Amino acid sequence: MSRLTVKDINFKNKKVLIRVDFNVPISNGKITNDFRIVSSLPTIKKVLKDGGSVICMSHLGRPKGEVKPDFSLKPVQKRLGELLELDVKFADDCVGEKAKKLASELKNGEVLLLENLRFHKEEKKNDATFSKALSELADMYVNDAFGTSHRAHASNIGVTKYFDKVISGLLLEKELTYLKDKIESPQRPYTAILGGAKISGKIDTINHLFEKVDNLVIGGGMIFTFFKAMGYEIGNSLVEEDKIGLAKEILEKAKNNDKVKFYLPKDVVVADEFKNDTNFETVSIENIPKGKIGLDIGEKSIQQFSEVIKSSKTVLWNGPMGVFEMENFARGTEKIADALAKSTELGAISIVGGGDSAAAVKKLGYYDKISHVSTGGGASLELISGIELPAVAEISQK
Repeated sequence: MSRLTVKDINFKNKKVLIRVDFNVPISNGKITNDFRIVSSLPTIKKVLKDGGSVICMSHLGRPKGEVKPDFSLKPVQKRLGELLELDVKFADDCVGEKAKKLASELKNGEVLLLENLRFHKEEKKNDATFSKALSELADMYVNDAFGTSHRAHASNIGVTKYFDKVISGLLLEKELTYLKDKIESPQRPYTAILGGAKISGKIDTINHLFEKVDNLVIGGGMIFTFFKAMGYEIGNSLVEEDKIGLAKEILEKAKNNDKVKFYLPKDVVVADEFKNDTNFETVSIENIPKGKIGLDIGEKSIQQFSEVIKSSKTVLWNGPMGVFEMENFARGTEKIADALAKSTELGAISIVGGGDSAAAVKKLGYYDKISHVSTGGGASLELISGIELPAVAEISQK
């Protein structure tokens, strides 16, 4: 059995409620990154092309169940209209009489955007009355919000009880194809690269991947907890003191697992301070000076990791190698992105989990050179950790 998607349905004369992920960064009323909006366009256009109408619902930020103008989806209405080349209508609430009226008056080929779902505390509480009110706006329901699929909220779980079918949007389906289907039966060798600041958020992922991959590569700030566990001096580098025991367990597991090659950096870039314009140098992991702070992986590590990637048929990457936001400490992350792009060109499947690694790939200009860049941070991490996502479990089968 396979998942039911918008490709399987003709939406002619249907009002379609689509849970999208328009949780985009906004500064001074302007959207600074419209990646998630652009990613939702294929599903919206499919419904419109069929001759249906679209009602988009999304959250934005964390208004904590209160109406806060800073978290309004108004800027999204403008950008969505520009991208679709349509006059997108806007409801200043996601439920209630105004929303109902605008939805009922919607004609085929038109798009309505509802105001922030999380202006209502009932959204996160998966409240039945709130879910029902949302469902009454449309004839059919599509989930295309991968970024919230790991949450059981009204707009992606509660609302599904009021529709005959729960249909997957094209973005959600693409995410599941890469982050679920392709890594459950990967082309081998299969390499996973994990970066980011902390081990704590990646424990389940590391343990799950030990059972799945051929190569496990570790970078980012979490390497220093491993180095401390190995007895090395780490200077003023980031460390999770309460996770040193856990790091020792992972190192022991790696030592006793002859099926998986486990890689930590050989060298690191250390600096005087946590800022871009400071003195920095590359040192071996055995020679990190006291008082210095590690901010990136070094050249030997870049070379070794790149060779592992080059020899792989499937590569999964989640988490940057260093503080890529600072130009002087972005090289490790950039070179890993470059290696991924080159391996993709040679026919490998490359997958970048959401969050910081996705932001890095886009910032560094490699987005179009990777097989798939995820729109979801927490959701992608849970999925690659082998956890079933609540909203995904609701999708109807063909």
